[in-house]
Amino acid sequence: MKSINKTMRGVQLIGHGGTEQLILNENLSVPSPDSTDVLVKVAAAGVNNTDINTRIGWYSKSDGDASDATWTGSELTFPRIQGADVCGHIVAVGDLVDSSRLGERVLIEPCLTEIAGNELSTPGYFGSECDGGFAEYTVVASRHAYRVECDLTDVELATFPCSYSTAENMLTRAHVKSTDTVLITGASGGVGSAALQLAKARGAYVIAVTSQKKAKLIADLGADEVVFRNDDLLEKPGRERVDVVIDLVAGKQWPNLLEVLRSKGRYAVSGAIGGPFVELDIRTLYLKDLSFFGCTILEQEVFGNLVQLIEQGRISPLVDHVFPLEQIAEAQTLFLEKKHIGKMVLTL
Repeated sequence: MKSINKTMRGVQLIGHGGTEQLILNENLSVPSPDSTDVLVKVAAAGVNNTDINTRIGWYSKSDGDASDATWTGSELTFPRIQGADVCGHIVAVGDLVDSSRLGERVLIEPCLTEIAGNELSTPGYFGSECDGGFAEYTVVASRHAYRVECDLTDVELATFPCSYSTAENMLTRAHVKSTDTVLITGASGGVGSAALQLAKARGAYVIAVTSQKKAKLIADLGADEVVFRNDDLLEKPGRERVDVVIDLVAGKQWPNLLEVLRSKGRYAVSGAIGGPFVELDIRTLYLKDLSFFGCTILEQEVFGNLVQLIEQGRISPLVDHVFPLEQIAEAQTLFLEKKHIGKMVLTL
């Protein structure tokens, strides 16, 4: 095992705002693992909406003061090293962690129930409630570092943790099975394309909503039907066509998502890129016996199941662009243009 430096490179978020708030620091202290932690040498870290939303204070419901801008509803502590999508190797372990873990290649589960040896009553998020992976080294509870054995590269593996665990959690919460017809909004995004693959892995029939430019690529990923973003959902796919809606968009089309659901349909949501405020006719909810699932905290089995699917080769990584860490601003800017399919990944 190579010796560990005392200092490292990393990107610190110094305040809410634009990419100018992301500062490359060449002289950060390498964190030390607590007794139940592991120290991970980061190889690659993905860029996603979660990190950007945290940066701009999008999660805050307060009137402009961002005093509740973390996942747990508390104030974000600055400076903060973000980065929820991490692939790396364990290079040191805490006193209570088996030393046999040294050298393991791991994916970090981004939804955390333990930070710095403390059990959390409300789970936090990697890179929000604690420092994440936009640095050469990071620490995390051993229970949240999952060994992964496969032929994929570190960059490819860094596409999985946040998007795919979010998608798998939505499918798990909504009890998606092989006999279901599933409608996925925002199907070309990181979570949407993950949900498409994961739903197909379960044997479901998938209707994907995307742009015309990305329709062929979405079909190639396995979508059984493709619906264009501006289509009237009441005509295509049509009323009461689907059993489950996996929604990442919300926005003005939202009421029609409930109309396309069959009686006793299930609606799962984990994003609102089309706008967080929607109009609900409560009669639709109760007259159709619909079930709603808000999905943030991962069910206990989700990340382990995801790693198994990766190792079995049943889902594929989607890498759009690769950037060095110091180009994080360019990566996030390109990400926000929403012209990509798959992930932007930073290498360290």
